[in-house]
Parts: sequence; C-alpha cells; structure tokens
Amino acid sequence: MLIIIPGDVLEQHYEILKGEWNKWSFYRTRNMAVSGMSIGIVCHYWYKYLDAKLPGRGINIVLKKVVIDQLVCSPLCITMFFLTLGILENNSWSELKEEVLKKAHRLYIAEWVIWPPAQLFNFYFLPTRYRVLYDNTISLGYDVYTSQVKHDNVTANARSMKL
Repeated sequence: MLIIIPGDVLEQHYEILKGEWNKWSFYRTRNMAVSGMSIGIVCHYWYKYLDAKLPGRGINIVLKKVVIDQLVCSPLCITMFFLTLGILENNSWSELKEEVLKKAHRLYIAEWVIWPPAQLFNFYFLPTRYRVLYDNTISLGYDVYTSQVKHDNVTANARSMKL
C-alpha cells in the first residue's frame, strides 16, 4: 500500500542524482501514494477472497493461487495504477489509453518475474493476515521500478529540454 511512497522517493532521488530533475516532486509522490492505497485495498480483499475460494496450503492449491493471482489480480492492479494516476494527473482518456498501451506490458513482465516466486512463498508459508504486509515488503523494489516505468517519458522530456 504505502510502500510505494519510499519506492517513488528512491526513484526520484535517483533521477535527481542523474541530473534529470533538480528537486523532489511532492505531487508525484502523493499521486503514487493514492494509487498505492487504492491497490492495497483491492489486494487486501483479493487475498481474503482467494483464500476463501481456495483454502489450504498444499502445493496444488498454492500453484492455482499464484496463477490466478497473476492472471486476474496483476492486470487489475496495473490497470488501477495507470487509471488512478491518470485521473490524478488530469489526463484525457486518449492519453491514458496511450500510456497503458505503451507501458503496462513492462510492468506485467516484471510482475511475472518477481511475483510468482514471491507468491509461492507467500501462499505456501504465510497466514492470510500477513500476506499484504509481505507483499508490501517485496513491493519496495518493484515500486521503484513501477515509478521509473510510469515517469520515464517525463524524465526523457526533461532531458531533452535540457539540451
């Protein structure tokens, strides 16, 4: 949920160190936080629902949960991410659609690299009440990357304006 805040702050700091920006943007971090909170709420109820529909920790159940999580929750969360930020940034529908088409696949590929092993551990070993906390811990690195993907055209535009 709110682990996206340090993820964005770390990414912005890196962009500042590279000379792409000269100061931290509160508004960018605020928008990322709102998006992260929205996704966190969905994840909380998603895991409760998934555990209710697929109770148990056997390897077959865990594998089903991981695949369903990746096929259902992951695209939903990526869509929510871009949608909430698009609304907060006052983007038009066509701008939002263009951004999703241009960037969402990068996040989805990263989701498949990071989350299946993490979720195997999550669903196999952790009780439901710790799942979102565990996800948030893993999310720090993912959220740095998410912030970079979301804002890469902005930093590219800033670089070109400096030339």
